Amino acid sequence: MTIWQRLGDLIRQLPGSCTIGQALDALIETVRTALLGSPEDRRQVAFSVSMIALSAKMAKADGVVTPHEVAAFEELFEIPPAEHQNVARLFNLAKQDVAGFDAYARKLASLFDKGSPVFEDIIDGLFHIAKADGMVHEAELAFLDQVATIFGIREAAFARITSRHIVPEEGDPYLILGIDRDATNDEVKRHYRRIVAETHPDKLIARGVPAEFLAIATAKLAALNGAYDRIRRERAFA
Repeated sequence: MTIWQRLGDLIRQLPGSCTIGQALDALIETVRTALLGSPEDRRQVAFSVSMIALSAKMAKADGVVTPHEVAAFEELFEIPPAEHQNVARLFNLAKQDVAGFDAYARKLASLFDKGSPVFEDIIDGLFHIAKADGMVHEAELAFLDQVATIFGIREAAFARITSRHIVPEEGDPYLILGIDRDATNDEVKRHYRRIVAETHPDKLIARGVPAEFLAIATAKLAALNGAYDRIRRERAFA
């Protein structure tokens, strides 16, 4: 059974008249206590529920969900045609308003270990949707900042993530890589190799990111590679 079939089964079990709060409460409780399968299955369902609910609420943060934002959401997930209706149901429930997103973010955070790298993966995905209409609205940025805080992502780390998404080709390459300007060339190289390895699709899958979502890793790698190339040219090292 695929991750989408599992998630579809859970969504189909929701009462027809339930609110987004009731839907998320039911899904989160099922993922936490009753979902059968491997730990990897559990992590992937938890990640998918987190992304669908927070994506819809974040897209609503500036007051309107645009077709560009919906398209960006669909770019992140390769959803089988048979499961489109189920995923759309959860997305449409969540996008009705932004109210209570902080409570949902806390519940979703409880599905993962404290400090898990998966929290940064979720923020990366949300940024992809936020910038789909050509800019990140200040209300969306405030939403992302608050979700990142709930996830335990520190201010400096959030600034680093933000720099990868908001005009990365013009941003500070040291901030994008998350390394000090006074680092030696060897330290820059080692740091770059380490964070690229952490972004490898196999690493993302191991921490609960479904294979269907790995398009975000490509965008992250492009930003990291671009920043590293700029530093390399500036310092003239191979």
